[in-house]
Order: sequence, then C-alpha cells, then structure tokens
Amino acid sequence: MSDDGIRIEEVESVEKPAKARVETASETFERKKDYLEGFLAQKPAAPAAGEPDGDLYEAVIAALKEIFDPEIPVNIYDLGLIYNVEINDGHALISMTLTTPHCPVAESMPGEVELRVGAVPGIGDAEVNLVWEPAWSPANMTDEARLELGML
Repeated sequence: MSDDGIRIEEVESVEKPAKARVETASETFERKKDYLEGFLAQKPAAPAAGEPDGDLYEAVIAALKEIFDPEIPVNIYDLGLIYNVEINDGHALISMTLTTPHCPVAESMPGEVELRVGAVPGIGDAEVNLVWEPAWSPANMTDEARLELGML
C-alpha cells in the first residue's frame, strides 16, 4: 500500500490479446446495386412548352411584360396583375385583375392582353378572365416594380 491508502499491485507480465480477425467484404457481402448512380445519370426532363419554364409559357410571359399600365410606368406582370397563366394545346387562359375596379382601362386592358398573348407564335387563341378576388395590393408587385416606383 502506498502512503495515501491506495493499493498498488505489481504485475510481472501481461498476455497480448488475440488479434481481431477481419473478413474481407467479398467473403461475406455481395455488392448491392448502386441506385444513386442510376439516379445521377438521368437528365432532368425538359418542361413542356406550355408548362412554367417551357418555351411557349416564357414567350407568353414576355408578351405580358410588354403591356404597361397607363398610369403606372411598370408592366402588368411585374405589377402583380396577372394571377395565373395556363396553356393547353395552344389555348392560353389568363386570370388577371386590375389595381382597382374603377380603373380607367378596365374595359380595354383585358382585350389588349388577349391580343398580345394571341399574337405569340404557338398560341391559337387567348382568353382573359378578369377577377376581383383576391383584391390586388402593392404586396403583389415584384421587387423590380417596387424599385422602379421608389418603394424599396
């Protein structure tokens, strides 16, 4: 025993532990199919022309961005007046609103949208549904529109 009351045991020698036996993976496991490899080799499917990010859809959006509100120097798409664009077999259906029901272009704006969108190559006809719900608000505008109007 040591002076502080701890018992110390002296040992002459220690046996070496047996070496661990490691089997190789090929002996015990069969390699599983690598599913990730096939997934990563796939290319993303291109969107259909009438789907968002498709060529025809983007051409319709570009046409909408050429139409400006006569009282506000921002296009109607960036103003957030366009709520929905659907394209099916060359038919474009657009849901839109105006800044207010008393807007001076309430009668002419939907017709202009139909003409511009109908002129896009690949669009046979365009139909515009003018809706008032949900009501338009400045929160619908894109950041670009807010910047143009000095709201950012």
